[in-house]
Amino acid sequence: MRSVLIIEDNKDNFFLMRYLLENSGYKVLGADSGWMGIEIALYNNPDLIILDIQLPGMDGYSVVRHLRKHSELVSTPIVVVSSFAMANNKEIAINSGANGFIEKPIDPDCFVTQLENYLNPLADKEQ
Repeated sequence: MRSVLIIEDNKDNFFLMRYLLENSGYKVLGADSGWMGIEIALYNNPDLIILDIQLPGMDGYSVVRHLRKHSELVSTPIVVVSSFAMANNKEIAINSGANGFIEKPIDPDCFVTQLENYLNPLADKEQ
């Protein structure tokens, strides 16, 4: 069973993403801060990491850069999922080391499919 780590401090967003992923057969891990997410990622080595930008203590861009410093997480797909309203958020996320960006609010009908594109080894890095 593939595992997904969701680093998200908004409980409603977390529960929705967890619900969608678990109903599609994924094991879901969760963290509500950047530092906690880094620790869980290092300990569990998930197949995919979903990351919010606005987190307590450390923003999502910094979390991506920290995760990419660890050899065991260099190739782990990281998808930023955020409603942060700056026009260049996707570019900043990709330049920080993320594989993709999904804007909130997520679409429950296609969210898991969007994420699975990053789990596919043939998927394009910037979708």
